[in-house]
Amino acid sequence: MKQKTQIEVNGMKLPLDVWVEHRRDIRFSIARKSINLRVPYGISQKELTEQIEFVKGWVKKIFDEKPELKDRFHIKSYHTGDTLTVGRRTYIIDIKLLDKKNHSGNIQGTTIFLKLSAHAPENDRHKAAKKLISRLVAHDFLPDIFLKTHEINDTFFQEEINKISIKYNHSNWGSCSSKRNLNFSSRLLFAPDDVIDYVIIHELAHLKEANHSPKFWAIVAKAMPDYKEKEKWLNTHGKNLDF
Repeated sequence: MKQKTQIEVNGMKLPLDVWVEHRRDIRFSIARKSINLRVPYGISQKELTEQIEFVKGWVKKIFDEKPELKDRFHIKSYHTGDTLTVGRRTYIIDIKLLDKKNHSGNIQGTTIFLKLSAHAPENDRHKAAKKLISRLVAHDFLPDIFLKTHEINDTFFQEEINKISIKYNHSNWGSCSSKRNLNFSSRLLFAPDDVIDYVIIHELAHLKEANHSPKFWAIVAKAMPDYKEKEKWLNTHGKNLDF
């Protein structure tokens, strides 16, 4: 059973997931989107409160030792008049709070219009704005990525492609499914053109070789001899590519 709550550490409100399970010990960890606390069935409310306080102190200590971990919980706040540059495009943000339950948005020209629920908590609105913006920008760039992918495929691979999509993803820059669907992270759109080309080549190469065998890397190198430089760039700068 999972209980969702929040803790405050150094002025930051962090999501805390409390898992009540069949276990004898107590465990806690920092996940990508939340702090996890795992406790046994039968724990009293007093004991649980004490454990949550202990976790708050532990998280503060970890953040002091590894301040970069705080970044995964930072939610960028967008406001009307803000600009967002993605590749060669610069968008202007226009946000309206409305008496509605759901969030929505669209792009007109170079303006991203967001209609957010005035009833939602501020933190939820920030999350919704980020999600909507990433989705709208991905849709705006999809024709370009579609064309670029097919041009590279025609030049080097001549493989059948079923579908190309762009979605917000933090776990990888691209993926290739057994159904020959190629998916790219919208975060990749912030990268230089040659780095985007490398990720496209990488996923297209998987249409020929599913794993990362020497044969696979030979296929990548044939299309892009300096691909290791692009990988190095992503390893160095990738954490900064985000909405």
